[in-house]
Amino acid sequence: MNVRELKPEPVDNQVFYRKLWQLSLPIMFQHLMLAMVAAGDALMLGRVAQAEMTAVSLATQIQFVQNMFLAAITGAGSILGAQYWGKGDKKTIQALFHLMLRYAGLISLLFFAACELIPGKLMLLFTGDAGLIAIGSTYLRIAGWSYLLTGISQCYLATMKVTEHVQPCAFISSGAVILNIIFNAIFIFGLLGAPRMEARGAALATTLARVIEFAACLIISSGKDYIRPALGKLFATGRQLGRDFARQCLPLMGGSLFWGVGFTSYTAIIGHMGVDAAAANSVAAVVRDLVCCACNGIGAAAGIMVGNELGAGQLARGKAYGIKLRNLSYVIGFGSTALVLAVTPLVVHMVILSDQAQKYLTGMMVIMAIYMIGRCVNTVTINGVLDGGGDTIFDMYSLAVCMWGVAIPLALLGAFVFHWPVLLCMRARAWMKSGRSRGSCIVLRNISGCRT
Repeated sequence: MNVRELKPEPVDNQVFYRKLWQLSLPIMFQHLMLAMVAAGDALMLGRVAQAEMTAVSLATQIQFVQNMFLAAITGAGSILGAQYWGKGDKKTIQALFHLMLRYAGLISLLFFAACELIPGKLMLLFTGDAGLIAIGSTYLRIAGWSYLLTGISQCYLATMKVTEHVQPCAFISSGAVILNIIFNAIFIFGLLGAPRMEARGAALATTLARVIEFAACLIISSGKDYIRPALGKLFATGRQLGRDFARQCLPLMGGSLFWGVGFTSYTAIIGHMGVDAAAANSVAAVVRDLVCCACNGIGAAAGIMVGNELGAGQLARGKAYGIKLRNLSYVIGFGSTALVLAVTPLVVHMVILSDQAQKYLTGMMVIMAIYMIGRCVNTVTINGVLDGGGDTIFDMYSLAVCMWGVAIPLALLGAFVFHWPVLLCMRARAWMKSGRSRGSCIVLRNISGCRT
């Protein structure tokens, strides 16, 4: 039956919101914990010096790109692992664990080597300022060791989730974040008798937290009923399983890099527009990640709720949920806009910035507040409702047109050809969010047959 011909059934609000909060709150918390690390770096280094904060913010873009690869690898392993766990096939899950370890280990080794051997060239991608390059290079040489361990730890955590050891997984992840923030304070400011290391302290804090996270993974997974790798079989994987893994992993990796590299490009463009612009963007990015925790959690919950109803054959209810979630995304968007505007005066004076950087940050916060509406609609509608309904291709098309076809070329031309002001170049991102938002709503309106 054509979905457009279906009449959405009335939604029981009590059931709907109970499901929504049960699913979204743990995901919101997970995103919040991850965002808190970046926020801790920015706030603590922002109390030291603008250059330290900016250099570290730019340097961490290297890990952001690495995480795009790791997310695809562990995502593919989780998709296949969930199927085999449902069958009770622990042997194949162990083989998947070996596959993830091999690929994630290789990616982590490459990023580690690059951070140790050519940190200056990596920093040159994001800024031409010699001072920022020097600080960022020092950071990468220390933090690079954490990048080596992150890939292996993520494989352990993904396997724990698949095999229904969610609580130990959450304990390890949350504990690592809390330790990272505590170590940040100790080594950045030189507390408890430690030397004052500033940017190098942030790198050391990250590395120590990852070492403890990795050790916790090894210790906990050695317990009864846990899947763990067998070193003698690490490179022995069936050909069919390898093909199935590649079939899941490659599309995920393509989509992640399509978005991740594009998003990193904005940071690189702003980074080449001056130290003040890069510093302001670093602070704005932290605020953005904190505020977006709510829409990220609800977007993930939306995909699960719609997917569950459609998978159960409840098409009318799935359609009704999709429409309700789309409408809810506007409420979240306007709420996020109000929140960003409300905290702008506090944020601008919370870190040490030059007068010019403060002006840039104020303008960026206002622009970001406006595009928060589009960001929330995109996350809930595209990454939630449409993906949950099986339409994963629209995300790629919308990114190709709005991000790579419009926003990035505009930002590049504005920054390096027409020499537009910094804030005008920042508007390109807002246009991208607006364009994707309108497109997603048109698609959902066509599916739902409604006029709103």
